[in-house]
Amino acid sequence: MCAILLSINPNHVENILNGSKKYEFRKKACKRHVDKILIYSTTPIMKIVGEAEVEDVLVDEPETIWKKTKAKSGIDKNFFDKYYRDRDQAVAYKLKNVIKYGKPKELKDFGVNSAPQSFQYID
Repeated sequence: MCAILLSINPNHVENILNGSKKYEFRKKACKRHVDKILIYSTTPIMKIVGEAEVEDVLVDEPETIWKKTKAKSGIDKNFFDKYYRDRDQAVAYKLKNVIKYGKPKELKDFGVNSAPQSFQYID
């Protein structure tokens, strides 16, 4: 079982937790197979607020990923295009079984000292 910690903007975190955002987009795929994502809500929250299982990892050119994910992307096309500008590859983690923690957790609870820029493996 491999888990990663992702730093995510609080607006996107809210959409993941309320179910309107079923995909988390990244510019690069992890080298290891990922089973679970720990959701770190960035400033001003700065806590791990939940987790989700990874149902699937889609890797393709951005336009193909958008066509497959747009209905449950939780973002608009303009935001998506800006994020992937000048990129030939997009990664979308399809989320399932999202759990919101009753009490948000600290990074140190998972042996992490500072929030990752992109992601961090949690073993």
